[in-house]
Amino acid sequence: MYGKPDALDRLVQGLLALVALFAAYNGAFMLVDPFGWYEAVGTVKATGPANAHFIKDIGLAYLGSALLIGFAAANPGLRWGSALVGTLWLGAHGVLHIYEVLAGICAPDIFWRDAPGVLGPPLLALLAVGIQLKRQRVSPVPLPKRTFVKLMKRIAGEGEPYYQDLSDAGGFAIEKFQHFMVLSGHYYHAPKELVHMARLGSTRAEDCGPCVEIVRAFALADRMSADRLQNALMGQPESSEDALAYHFGEAIAAGDIVGAAGLGEEIEAQYGRAVRTELALAAASGRLFPAIKRGLGYASACTIPRAD
Repeated sequence: MYGKPDALDRLVQGLLALVALFAAYNGAFMLVDPFGWYEAVGTVKATGPANAHFIKDIGLAYLGSALLIGFAAANPGLRWGSALVGTLWLGAHGVLHIYEVLAGICAPDIFWRDAPGVLGPPLLALLAVGIQLKRQRVSPVPLPKRTFVKLMKRIAGEGEPYYQDLSDAGGFAIEKFQHFMVLSGHYYHAPKELVHMARLGSTRAEDCGPCVEIVRAFALADRMSADRLQNALMGQPESSEDALAYHFGEAIAAGDIVGAAGLGEEIEAQYGRAVRTELALAAASGRLFPAIKRGLGYASACTIPRAD
């Protein structure tokens, strides 16, 4: 979910960057030369005489949108909330134009001449965010608390029963927890298969019931083979690479300092320090969720999830 960007991710970045550049150019033009902008945009004359202060105010709104959407373009999966906030002004501006033509305030020919510059940018930004949401390549961090809790209950069911406790804890505990979820799903340099294996080994050592099933479900959603995952859970990884990552996660969760160090050095020698770091993060995440459940009295009996 939070891995290396692919072609569609780059497309989303490009769309958001294009909208940000348009908003920045338009805003800067309005701020630096309001009367020049007024003359350059012929249709605006139908709304009344030029007011330099008012045009500069709108220019600042465009620049604010440009900053927010440009910030989101760097990492749409994590910053899609910023893209939506940045699109708020652009979208509201477009809705106002639609209202004016429907109410007879603005002539249809002027509306259609304005439409590409008024409706195009917010629609492109919303399309970009929609692509990320549809592909489920987004962070849960921008979600409101109630929405996040409801979504996670639907996804995890009774496997993660503590979301309401975190929500009730106050002090924005649930929002802080959302950030850890993003970190737990991180991979960039490491092959995703090894990341899932390290997380699976760690979680299996901590909790071989519902938590393992959730980790397994996320791995399946990332297009890993069910048989491959099941073989690892049964102690028979399909390859030496799978075994290395799985046992690395297992050693970390078990507190095996010597074993974790040895396996970590082997991973680093074979794949590099960055991969070792990502596998260590994956293994560490496998400890948190079962620990929260045990602390809140939700620990359950151990059952190995089946591939079917």
